[in-house]
Amino acid sequence: MPKNAEDENIPLTQFSTQRAFKHVENISKQPHFVGSAAHSLVRNYIVNQLQDLGLEVQTQEGYSLNKKGELTRSQNILARISGDENSKALLLMTHYDSAGHSSFGASDAGSGVATILEGVRAFLAKNEAHKNDMILLFTDAEELGLNGAELFISKHKWAQDVGLALNFEARGSGGNSFMLLETNNGNAKLIQDFIKSKPEFPVTNSLAYSVYKMLPNDTDLTVLREQGNINGFNFAFIDDHFDYHSANDVAANLDPETLAQQGSYLMPLLIYFKDADLQDLNSSEDLIYFSLPLGEIVSYPFSWILPMLLLGWVLFLGVLVYGFFKKRYTVKEVFKGAIPYFMSLIGGSLLVYLLWKFAMFVYLPYAEMENGFTYNGYYYIYAAIFVTLTVCFLSYNLFKGEGRKAGLFVFPLFFWLLICTLVAFYLKGAGYFIIPIYFGALQLWVMIRQKSPNLLLMFLLSLPSLLLILPFVVSFPVALGLKIVFVVAMLTVFLFALFLPVFGYFTRKKAMALLCFMVFNVMFVIAHFNADFSEDQPKPNSLVYLLDTDANKATWNSYDHLIDPWTQKYFGEDPVILPVEESNFSSKYGSKFSFKAKAPVIDIKKPGVIFEKLKSVDSTSSLSNYMLKIAPNRKINRMELYVDRKVDFEKFTVNDLEADSIYLGENAFHIFTNRWENKLLTYHAANQDTLRIKFSLKKEQQVPDFVLYESSYDLLKNDQLKVAPRNKDMMPRPFVLNDAVVLKKVISFKEKKNKQKKTN
Repeated sequence: MPKNAEDENIPLTQFSTQRAFKHVENISKQPHFVGSAAHSLVRNYIVNQLQDLGLEVQTQEGYSLNKKGELTRSQNILARISGDENSKALLLMTHYDSAGHSSFGASDAGSGVATILEGVRAFLAKNEAHKNDMILLFTDAEELGLNGAELFISKHKWAQDVGLALNFEARGSGGNSFMLLETNNGNAKLIQDFIKSKPEFPVTNSLAYSVYKMLPNDTDLTVLREQGNINGFNFAFIDDHFDYHSANDVAANLDPETLAQQGSYLMPLLIYFKDADLQDLNSSEDLIYFSLPLGEIVSYPFSWILPMLLLGWVLFLGVLVYGFFKKRYTVKEVFKGAIPYFMSLIGGSLLVYLLWKFAMFVYLPYAEMENGFTYNGYYYIYAAIFVTLTVCFLSYNLFKGEGRKAGLFVFPLFFWLLICTLVAFYLKGAGYFIIPIYFGALQLWVMIRQKSPNLLLMFLLSLPSLLLILPFVVSFPVALGLKIVFVVAMLTVFLFALFLPVFGYFTRKKAMALLCFMVFNVMFVIAHFNADFSEDQPKPNSLVYLLDTDANKATWNSYDHLIDPWTQKYFGEDPVILPVEESNFSSKYGSKFSFKAKAPVIDIKKPGVIFEKLKSVDSTSSLSNYMLKIAPNRKINRMELYVDRKVDFEKFTVNDLEADSIYLGENAFHIFTNRWENKLLTYHAANQDTLRIKFSLKKEQQVPDFVLYESSYDLLKNDQLKVAPRNKDMMPRPFVLNDAVVLKKVISFKEKKNKQKKTN
């Protein structure tokens, strides 16, 4: 990673981390989610900064509706730097909205805004000619459903000019920034161009790319790829994942070195792609690729995967037979080598799994970390590594007198080869995992030839395994949560086994096991002393006021697992635990209300509702058409509509927009016409516009009831409820509806019809 993040003597023609950091500080002074007052302030700040650079700025505003029924009015910010030729444009993109309701958005994605503003400033300061246009796009409503990107790609005329996109994102507040690709075709040309641009600190690999494609997390670049067939690069960091989307995402928690690395990607790519041919970056070929610690990137075609796998098998079997011929091990010794290997793999994984379950049982507050990664999570990862090494050394110590060292190494090498075989067919991005086999076969050959091989040589031959596998030991549980910390144990055993040509010759394995066990205990003790919440590590908690206008009853609700001094005022020391079916809202991670208590009924202005059956123009039509309008009469942040999932509408538009289908394999689903959940629509209110819905049902079909939840994120500002501020060691629980005043109302067409009859 860059080491000059604090350097004050950066020329104006170069990217300065300190100058970029000032942008982050200005952008992240307040939470600036869509609909908040600070949202407009951040938009104005970006516009002013672009104008100060001499750029003509425009905003794009309009409604967008995504495939999951998320509707909002987005306001994108755009500027264009003209090139010398009428060619495809390079798009620099990030989003400027923060996650509602309490995130300050310093990393996600104030860091992206700052990177582009500072990078473009430095580029313009050079005053160099360039062939390609450059489009700057700061999207809105990314956190809600990638709505700003959808609005750009579907409605803006510049979208058709884009040849390549660079998108800057964050899912934490520090660590290495990974380069990830978005393409509908092969990645060969993109990777080749990325290597040619010579970024100084590249961190990337094709396995991370393959895993990313399987995960549900999308970025704005996903919309451009899917709807506009635009290729692009994502640059994102995930360390310190506990800050993600929370009130802890402040400038003080953003690592300057991480911001510097984002700049170290942007500047060489700007220089390279300003004159590159962006007309056709598609390719029919995919590349395996991975970066090395000194900044080199190794790449080769997918077409090499099977030949390299075959070569691995040939080398392994050749050396295996050679060992039998030389009588350096027997079949019995080879099979005995599987015993300590599986003792380590199963024992280490199971022990780490149980240790995490134990930690969750002892430290109940861990359950309050919605994304599953605790503040002291890194210490648990290190503890998992060293307790697994303890198991490995003890397991192999039991077999130190059983057979010869070469025999113990055969089965682990064979097992890794089996993994590589599966990878070659089912996870091609990890095809480079075959490389340790070549070095392992060479080590086995040396072990057959020499009774006491040079351990330094053995260590150097094992290093490729460390370089290729070690990054995932930490990144997997950070990205996916500590619930998969047992994967750390599995990867540690794989690495230990590939280092058997070194560790196998250690005569004091018990001492090594003791040393590793001591380190494990130190890590666990440090984790213990960092387990409590504090001002620096605030406890997430939640409180939602829900008024059912039909029953004229109100309740306090919470997603929390434990009551704390702040929530105890509303739920008592022994709160009512809700059954799952009574839960109303779901979160990104599937959380639902856990507690509820009776609350005072207050006066909340109800929305205006108009529900009508429309006259049919075609008397022969088999459909009945309806119109539903909902107008908020208070400052709200979102509306949610629920309808029984068994009801499929024949046609459905909201604010004159139709949603696209979602495909799961070859099966098409639609949020309105081929539904899979009770939730029908979420309207994120950027202003107080009326929600306008038109839908059609078959004439014999009964009109369903609509359940409306109208929410405002102003619970702590409500004069009637008088909710006290949180303690300094607490923060709003992220990823869920929180600090909200919610009004529930059932909208029934029968009720409207009956009222009309009485009036008549």
